Amino acid sequence: MVIAEQGSSETHLQPTADTAASRPLVEMTNVTKVFSNGTVALSDMTMTVMPGEFISLLGPSGCGKSTALRIIAGLGGISAGSIDWPSFRINSRGLPDGDISFVFQEPTLMPWQTVFGNVYLPMRLKGISRKAASERIMSALESVGLADFHKAYPRELSGGMKMRVSIARALVTEPKLLLMDEPFAALDEITRQKLNDDVLALWKSTGITVVFVTHSVFESAYLANRIVVMKARPGRVDSDFPLHTSLERDSHYRTSEEYRQACSEVSARLSEAMGGEEHA
Repeated sequence: MVIAEQGSSETHLQPTADTAASRPLVEMTNVTKVFSNGTVALSDMTMTVMPGEFISLLGPSGCGKSTALRIIAGLGGISAGSIDWPSFRINSRGLPDGDISFVFQEPTLMPWQTVFGNVYLPMRLKGISRKAASERIMSALESVGLADFHKAYPRELSGGMKMRVSIARALVTEPKLLLMDEPFAALDEITRQKLNDDVLALWKSTGITVVFVTHSVFESAYLANRIVVMKARPGRVDSDFPLHTSLERDSHYRTSEEYRQACSEVSARLSEAMGGEEHA
């Protein structure tokens, strides 16, 4: 556990684990984060992540969503409160040792490496030979529909394909927890919808736990089975609620009355968190 002292109906989308009987993956309790310039990014934020969930961390730009995600990943310290990773191996610094993967807003691929080489990177950092990692790399690429492009270079790929490579790189280590920081925000709507479907398919087929940062009501209502809405700076949880559906989430769901109602509920929660501002 990392602790900082003060001043320092049946549904198609459900968690794949029995969360009531499982240990949490992450427990944030009254976490505050103050940057060196005095900016209070998070204040008294409490959130628990259970195995098998698909959580959407929703809020306006600048509300601390990305900061919270980095803290969950063990990539940033806290100023007050505590954070614990009960289901992970913990290293000598009190941080999770592996089993967490991060997909950033940009693909951050190495231009001099092939698709295969980019996905191999986390395995290489673990000391695993290219030959020994080959089967897992190709399996990860197959899961995102890019096995036939394993010899291609990033310059030969579209924006959506580059992001698929980034997702494959995150999945190749077979993590317990996948953290995604607005990964599709810069993509066109058609590509974004396709990647939303791909991520849902991966979540349902692998049982991985996902925390997905977005400021889109429509994306969060489509993807998540639990939504955590944050208030604007200083960031903290305003509402935390499940969002299930009786329909399969696909192209037909996007035009359904149930999806419209889900978007309406999420939008109302976000509007309340923003002090009544309208949000499309």
